Amino acid sequence: MRLDDEEESANIEDRRGQGGGGGFQLPLGGGGGLQLGGGKMGLGTIAIVVVLALVFGINPMTLLGGGGTPDASHQQEGGQPQQIGQPQPAIQAPAGQRSEGDKFVAQVLGTTERTWGRLFPEQVGQPYEPPRLVLFSGTVRSGCGAAESAMGPFYCPADKRVYLDQSFFDELSRRFGAPGDFAAAYVIAHEVGHHIQTVLGISDQVRKAQASASKTQGNALQVRMELQADCLAGVWGHDNKTLLEAGDVEEAMRAAQAIGDDTLQKAAQGVVVPESFTHGSSAQRMRWFRRGFDTGQISACDTFAARQL
Repeated sequence: MRLDDEEESANIEDRRGQGGGGGFQLPLGGGGGLQLGGGKMGLGTIAIVVVLALVFGINPMTLLGGGGTPDASHQQEGGQPQQIGQPQPAIQAPAGQRSEGDKFVAQVLGTTERTWGRLFPEQVGQPYEPPRLVLFSGTVRSGCGAAESAMGPFYCPADKRVYLDQSFFDELSRRFGAPGDFAAAYVIAHEVGHHIQTVLGISDQVRKAQASASKTQGNALQVRMELQADCLAGVWGHDNKTLLEAGDVEEAMRAAQAIGDDTLQKAAQGVVVPESFTHGSSAQRMRWFRRGFDTGQISACDTFAARQL
């Protein structure tokens, strides 16, 4: 991506080095819980954490063949958000200590603000209120509870913040085989897509529907949520075509393919269980990103009305 002339977003909080503390409750099917980050850490928990480190926001019980709940996606929700008080104050790194990665994240977030700031009035008929992006390392406290880097980037609707440990970009390149700046930018744009769903009231509607749905039905709704966020990332890409270089779209497509549920499940457990998908197959993720990229229209991203994903 050609970002040299792009303005950096001011909606960045640097919490690296602060730590998260506490424990994030990952709900399991039977109503019990698994404490991560300061709670119970048995051998089974450690194994799940290892699996989490290999995936992009996929429910760990899904990868282990146990199903799990749709709430435990990288859009960290869990029904009623765990209230933990006011978010920690931002600590901005001195200008001389900011890395090129910091600048890249701020510039990409700036492009999302420019894109949605223009498209919302045009296509939705309302102003756009952007999210804040929190940089963290290791663990972090969010409005949805404490979380670990192994969960991957996530969006918390309770405090309207995107949480990102930049080490995930190394994982995306090295472990998932999806290198490139546009692949990393796609990840940020996808999380901002979840913010858009919150602003439009879609997230709340889906959570209410999931509350009375079966596990399989809840997973299916979550898949449509994730694919819509992929499509919205594509709309952002369409609006920023002038910034793209040769091979950039292919980078995003490789990233979408690498983090499909079928690809991740096959790598983790050797078999694919479609009814346990929470993010969509590789083909679906690529298809919906491409749909947003080709049309540039928010209305083209209505995955909930689509008969076939």
